[in-house]
Amino acid sequence: MKKQFKFAIGGSIIVLALAWLAWSGVRESKTYYHTLAELSSLRGVDLHHRVRVGGNVQNGSIHRLPGRVDFILEGEGKSLPVSYIGTDPLPDTFVDGSQALVEGRMNSDGHFVAETVQAKCASKYEAAPGQQPSGSGTSGAPEKKS
Repeated sequence: MKKQFKFAIGGSIIVLALAWLAWSGVRESKTYYHTLAELSSLRGVDLHHRVRVGGNVQNGSIHRLPGRVDFILEGEGKSLPVSYIGTDPLPDTFVDGSQALVEGRMNSDGHFVAETVQAKCASKYEAAPGQQPSGSGTSGAPEKKS
């Protein structure tokens, strides 16, 4: 009986440890998307969650410093100072005026610390005025009629 009791206690400890690791992993990996306007209304515990925020990179705001890149996201009449401290290099499309999506946490001083940055330069993928968008199915070759 003593062996079975020890086995049950050991098994319970292992199951509880795995359950706790799973619960904390899921809680830590949750990311909430908020707009720039919504960020100013976050209070209390909501400020400490991982957050995704999208906006446009303000022209002239990108400053590359040792260990981080500072810039300002703007949109909806609001602006957000951001410090990127991630280890991955920034995308080539991360330039002034580009659309960016940052993921990280808000500091208590209102500064956003980003761990990941995704960028898109919409003008790079638009057709030039007077041209057809690429991928529209028109290649300039005559159409085959069946």
